Amino acid sequence: MPRGVDIIMAMGKWRLDPGQIEVVDDAIVEVLRRKQPWERVAMVGEANRTVRLLMAGGIRSRHPDWTAEQVRREVARRMLGGTG
Repeated sequence: MPRGVDIIMAMGKWRLDPGQIEVVDDAIVEVLRRKQPWERVAMVGEANRTVRLLMAGGIRSRHPDWTAEQVRREVARRMLGGTG
């Protein structure tokens, strides 16, 4: 992808830099800027917790016979980058 590719969206035009992971809406950026550092850290912690809970639910639905410990270990493996 060439540098600075224009993307046309329903709500307007965004400029993407291939070095960016994702585009964040300006309103979200402003909300995050107003947060104290500890509030942003807390948000990351809650997002991490939510991901782990959702992941555990998906693992339990695919492996209903697994123990809580097996599910916990699989969540940890996936969070640490395991794929196989």
